[in-house]
Amino acid sequence: MTRQELRRQGESMRDLLFQGEAETSIAPGFDDLMAEISFGTVWHRPGLALEDRMIATLATLCSVQRLPQLNRYIGAAINLAIDPRSILEVFIQCGIYAGFSASEIAISVADDVFAELGIDIQEEEQPRDDPPDVLMQRGRELLEKLHGSRSYAGYAAPDNTVTGALYPLAIQYGYGEIWDRPGLDFRQRALVAVAAFTALRLEGQVKKFGQSALNAGLGRDEIIETVIQTGPYSGLAPALNALAALSDVLQ
Repeated sequence: MTRQELRRQGESMRDLLFQGEAETSIAPGFDDLMAEISFGTVWHRPGLALEDRMIATLATLCSVQRLPQLNRYIGAAINLAIDPRSILEVFIQCGIYAGFSASEIAISVADDVFAELGIDIQEEEQPRDDPPDVLMQRGRELLEKLHGSRSYAGYAAPDNTVTGALYPLAIQYGYGEIWDRPGLDFRQRALVAVAAFTALRLEGQVKKFGQSALNAGLGRDEIIETVIQTGPYSGLAPALNALAALSDVLQ
C-alpha cells in the first residue's frame, strides 16, 4: 500500500471516528503523518475490534492525562455506540493504576462532553455497600481467576510485610469492588489494564497482566494489538518495551 493510499484509508477512519470534526494542525504535513501512522495503519490493523481499540485508547489517554485528546475521543467513542457508562468505567479502573485524581479529571472531561451531547447518566438504584470482608473474598476469587497460580507472587506474596501494608487494599477495592462493577466485562477490564500499564511504562505489570489476560478471554493477538494501539497516544517506545516484556509469555 502506498503512503497516499494509507492517507486515504486514515482519513476514512478519522471521518468515521470524529464524523468530519477532526482538528487540523498548523504544523506542515502533520495531519498527513497522523493519517498514515495512527488512523491509516494502527487503527486499521487486524486482530482487535474497533470498539476494543477505542477502549484501549481511552485507557491510554486517561492514564497519561492527554485531556484535549481525551475530550475528542470520548465523543468518538459515543460515535462508535460505546455506552457512556462503559466510558466512565474505563476511567474509574484507570484510577487503580494512574491514581484516582486521574480518574476524577477524566470523568470531569466526560461530564462536559456528555452535557454537550445531552447524555444523562443515571444514578445507581442502590449504593454498593458490601462489607469489607465480602470485598476481600470477592477480590481474592477474582484475583485467582485472573492470575491463576501467579496470584500471590512478587508484591502479592502474603508473607511480604512491606507490600502487605498496601496490597490488601488493592485486593478489596481493585479486584473486589472496581473489577466487579457493571459497565465493563471481565475481558474488557483486562484490556484496560494492559493498555494503562503500557501507557504508564510499567513493564512488570504489563507482563503479569498480559499473560493473565489470556485467562480473561483475550487472545494472544488481541493482547499484542492492545499494546500497539497505545503507541500513537503514549509513545511507540513504551509500546515496544511492553511488547518486549510480553515476548517471553506470549511467544
